[in-house]
Amino acid sequence: MFVITADQVDSRHRPDLAGAELERIALEHGEHLRLPPGRNAGDEIQMLTEDPHTAVRLVFELTRHDDWSVGLGCGAVRDPLPADIREASGDAFFTARSAVERAKRARPRFATDATGADPSDAEALIVLALLIRERRTEQGWEVYDRMVAGATQAEIAHQLGISAPAVSSRAKHANIRAELDALPALAHVLEQVDAAAVRGVA
Repeated sequence: MFVITADQVDSRHRPDLAGAELERIALEHGEHLRLPPGRNAGDEIQMLTEDPHTAVRLVFELTRHDDWSVGLGCGAVRDPLPADIREASGDAFFTARSAVERAKRARPRFATDATGADPSDAEALIVLALLIRERRTEQGWEVYDRMVAGATQAEIAHQLGISAPAVSSRAKHANIRAELDALPALAHVLEQVDAAAVRGVA
């Protein structure tokens, strides 16, 4: 299982983002979550999934605007699951807690942890992807958002009022195809960490 714990950055001096973020995550990822996403103490939100692809997507989304410190925990979760994520427990929750505390001191604001397994390779690869995403321009994000929504380059060109070659150039400079191609590999590495963590504490 994968637990994503995210703590809002500088929440004392910024508007609360947790409510709107929880609504978005429930709408976009609810079918892949084992429990409804929830808010912990104040400005912290938490998600539980057994799908590594969803775990990677959530990490990418939450770190996009530097609004959250994000910790990803891998491993076992205590059964049976309660109705409320705030009552859930297990190794994945404990490691997500340690990871988010480390993420607060990291750049980018992400860390992963696991009991009984070494997540350092997974963390290094995800951090590399996040650093590449940090360099993406607003023009690159315009193309990215439309590509992941399923639009073709011709459709994107029409929507943005630019030529198809210009869309291709933006996508190339934003490393969009490389990121999308890497997502399954990142998910596979995470899946291996999770499996090792579960075996390590069995």
